[in-house]
Amino acid sequence: MEKAREIQVKADEEFAIEKSKIVRQEAISIEAAHDKKIKQAQVANKISESNATNKSRLSILQARETHLQDLFEGARSQLASLSKDSSKYQPLVTQLIVQGLLTLLEDKVSVTGRSADQDLIKKSADEAKKQYKEKSGRDVEIEVREGLGKDSNGGVVLHGLRGRIKIDNTLDERLRLLEEMMLPEIRLNLFGANPNRKFTH
Repeated sequence: MEKAREIQVKADEEFAIEKSKIVRQEAISIEAAHDKKIKQAQVANKISESNATNKSRLSILQARETHLQDLFEGARSQLASLSKDSSKYQPLVTQLIVQGLLTLLEDKVSVTGRSADQDLIKKSADEAKKQYKEKSGRDVEIEVREGLGKDSNGGVVLHGLRGRIKIDNTLDERLRLLEEMMLPEIRLNLFGANPNRKFTH
């Protein structure tokens, strides 16, 4: 009987130890599974937040781009009206020719414009010759040609060195260059500084 009790006590102790070990292992396993699910939920939440933020940013950027394009489109529409006022348009064409002549510094230059502007361009070319002579001390022979399409808003294209050098001083090209140059400043004025940009210069 005593031997049997010893065996029973020992068996109970071993059972209790084994039971405790199994319970501890299961508790650790459940806790690990719980932690994993929490981390998965946190990751899913961060991904969802990031997607929502990116979608919002894209919407803002698209709205800004649309606004800028509307702004530039408005400027383009005003180019057409500019060429209709000869008191403003002719001095402008003269300056565009003078600028091109000073860039080319050639003895013979061809100036191409719209067919509707031929008389005005010839007058501007005569005035441009005088101004070019005053500024450079050089004479220049200017040939006025037709060639700009009907969809052009005006201005001139100059060719020098027997047509090998071209200077596009059309109003459309000048506006395009202005858009590129002024775009960062326009964005800043319209929408403020970008908070995500580390360097501004």
